[in-house]
Amino acid sequence: MTDPAASPADPFPDQFARTRRFSLGVPRQFTVSPDGERILFVRGTSGTDPVSRLWLYGNGAERMLADPLGPGFAEEDPGEVPPEERARRERAHETSSGVVSYATDASVNLAVLALAGALWLVPTDGSAPRRLPTAGPAVDPRPSPDGSLIAYVSGGALRTVRADGTGDRAVAGPDGAHITYGLSDYVSQESIGRTRGYWWSPRGDALLVARTDTSGVRRRYLTDPAHPERPPRELAYPAAGTPNAKVSLHLVRLSGERTPVRLPEAAGDGHPEAAWTDRAFEYVVAADWDDRGPLVSVQTRDQRSVHVLAVDEATGDTTTLHRAHDPAWVALRPGTPLRLPSGALVVPAHPGGDTQGLDIGGAPTPPGLEVREVLGAADGRVYFTGGDEPTEVHVWSYDTAGGGPVRVSGVPGVHTAAVGGPVVVLDSRTPDGHTVSVFRDGAEAGRIAVLAEEPLVVPRPLALSLGTRELRSRLYLPSWHAPGDGPLPVLLSPYAGHGMQVVLKVRTWWTAVAQWFAEQGFAVLVTDGRGTPGRGEAWEKSVHGDRLTAVLDDQIDALHAVAADRSELDLTRVAMRGWSFSGYLAAAAVLRHPEVFHAAVAGAAPAGRRLYDTHWEERFLGHPDVLPENYDRNSLLDEAASLTRPLMLVHGLGDDNVTVAHTLRLSSALLAAGRPHTVLPLSGAGHLVGRDHTASGLLRLERDFLRRSLGV
Repeated sequence: MTDPAASPADPFPDQFARTRRFSLGVPRQFTVSPDGERILFVRGTSGTDPVSRLWLYGNGAERMLADPLGPGFAEEDPGEVPPEERARRERAHETSSGVVSYATDASVNLAVLALAGALWLVPTDGSAPRRLPTAGPAVDPRPSPDGSLIAYVSGGALRTVRADGTGDRAVAGPDGAHITYGLSDYVSQESIGRTRGYWWSPRGDALLVARTDTSGVRRRYLTDPAHPERPPRELAYPAAGTPNAKVSLHLVRLSGERTPVRLPEAAGDGHPEAAWTDRAFEYVVAADWDDRGPLVSVQTRDQRSVHVLAVDEATGDTTTLHRAHDPAWVALRPGTPLRLPSGALVVPAHPGGDTQGLDIGGAPTPPGLEVREVLGAADGRVYFTGGDEPTEVHVWSYDTAGGGPVRVSGVPGVHTAAVGGPVVVLDSRTPDGHTVSVFRDGAEAGRIAVLAEEPLVVPRPLALSLGTRELRSRLYLPSWHAPGDGPLPVLLSPYAGHGMQVVLKVRTWWTAVAQWFAEQGFAVLVTDGRGTPGRGEAWEKSVHGDRLTAVLDDQIDALHAVAADRSELDLTRVAMRGWSFSGYLAAAAVLRHPEVFHAAVAGAAPAGRRLYDTHWEERFLGHPDVLPENYDRNSLLDEAASLTRPLMLVHGLGDDNVTVAHTLRLSSALLAAGRPHTVLPLSGAGHLVGRDHTASGLLRLERDFLRRSLGV
């Protein structure tokens, strides 16, 4: 029996593309005022509206604050999105346009945002938004805590303008062709997670500013072959083993004084030695400025030490408050360090193989509670996400006056939150869908609407724990398949890489895509193996030095374990598909294990590890000049001659994360070895393929290639 969904008229790929992976209409970027009365967020007007607006939730109702297509905004010439903002959106995998980010004053009485370089001030009391004059296209505007000044970056300079539009001036200007103030560099945005480059003092009289010098960073030049008339785009990209951007911090007072922050040059006692050791503090991984002064975290080039530093705002001197070391790498937990009003620090606890916990003012979280992210502090409580089951992520609160952590979220799923005063905005994704609930003093007080479309394909995953390692997996079977219908070809569709899980108790875009492939006639298996988050440091760091062997072994073990219990899986017809790391994994599967895998689709596969960036790649493989064997062992380029199975390589020509050079070099190696393969270039696409025709067409082309290759 075959399902009608397998016909060319199947509408799911078009819905998947039209909704930008079902991301449109989803509220996000919540900000809660300290009194809990105002909640700001970004969202479109429907599940197919690609233009995001700024909204306010208060008194149980939603109100739109800023509509880029509405009166006032629409009359203004929007201009072009500045290249720095385009790069930030690419790093953030932003799928919409319009209001994609904003910042508020301390009381959340006003918000500021940039639309195509124009700076807008948006009061939350219902007053009309106002465009403020600027010296040039504005990037990353942020108001002072009292809202009287707005800082923004333009032309590489950090500038301020009064909230009434007067007094625009540069407070820190570039002093070189490749120097910027107030912006985050490529590696900090893409691999570290530090998206900001400046921070206001609580008094609003000074700023902590990052000075970034990329003059020593090697350049890449990205072109669009479909538009040869356009000049190439220059990107300062530090590939593994090459120089990083030089980042320094400065205390800039509005009175005109400027004091450099004296960051330590290198880690001292306690730093773990290895075959490659680099003690230099090359990375500023986090920064903030609270009532006790600036707080900064720095990491060594080899990533085995992180120091948390208090900065003397008068002299720029630093005092080390906390040190963390690890023989593989020190994991960076989002939201840390956090300094409480008492001065106590909230920092990751590194038990060295057990669960990854928190140290909250010297008190550790209980063993077995895996902490994912610190969300913030409010009303004497620290909020964070984590759990004891890797397929669930819950919100927890910790009373700093005493007592252990208390779980805030209820039903199984993946939850996160924003907090302010007595209010918690609980963002919940569960097997039943997506909700955003507003809690006040522990009781639900309302909901913020989620307007995303429901997928036309309803996921029907079977939850599995496979093999001796209890590999968390999901099996998707066709809804129309019944016992006795005959064996099904198997499609593995994992991510399986560092920093991301796909085997979770949620209904989301990738579960819908897995079910869609199942409806096309496949048994789809998804497995999170070693190297993925949620199962402790030993599990996550088991890929240190070798990013492929254990990961592929886990996929094969899961496949054989589930097939042993389910006779409908045909192990003579097995394929893998993936994107980014899982694209790399899919290509490796057919190159290294053709006895198991009979076809693969590899999208945006980082086939040559020396081409990827410093912080990400050196974390796993070290320095390529010192440990070339690690890079050789993890590169696919020298294995091209072993290809005996159908392989489709897909890549966006505009990808500045995993550049198309990876795929082109692998294709050249395959050609040189006389190995037939398919290459599908995606004109204009970046690392995230989200545009309508490209995204829908790609799903259908993958399906058709896999069907032909496996004889479906």
